[in-house]
Amino acid sequence: MTRPVHLSLMHKLSAVTDVTPQRIATATLRVETQGAGFTEITADAKAFVAQAGAAEGMLLVFLRHTSASLTIQENADSDVQTDLVTALDRLAPEDAPWIHDVEGPDDMPAHVKAMLNGVSLHIPVTGGKLALGTWQGLYLVEHRRRPHSRDVILQFIGSK
Repeated sequence: MTRPVHLSLMHKLSAVTDVTPQRIATATLRVETQGAGFTEITADAKAFVAQAGAAEGMLLVFLRHTSASLTIQENADSDVQTDLVTALDRLAPEDAPWIHDVEGPDDMPAHVKAMLNGVSLHIPVTGGKLALGTWQGLYLVEHRRRPHSRDVILQFIGSK
């Protein structure tokens, strides 16, 4: 016997606005990484939203690579990023018996880490600002040991 599922709003909605998108803006952000680790791109995303004249809508962020990833994480304590790199290394170690190793021993683990984190994000834009939490930042996570040049597509869809 299946039970019906009932959904309810936990909080009262402050306002519901029906707006047809009036603005679509797109840019490519080139990020030079220093090798494995986190590179914060929050300021770049904020600048793009401001340049786009954004008011209400959505920022879409897409990484055009398979051995790096995107994430939203704490930006107050860099120890968090260090620990996250360590955790990812435990989940996909270089010394595992990988078959794909054409580009070196760090390549296949990088693909696994990118699959775990993902290569796209969406962030609401309200009042012309990213609706991030107090300690949240946007990061490109490089999973390869050597520096790389990475392309991130930023796209705002919403009202101006």
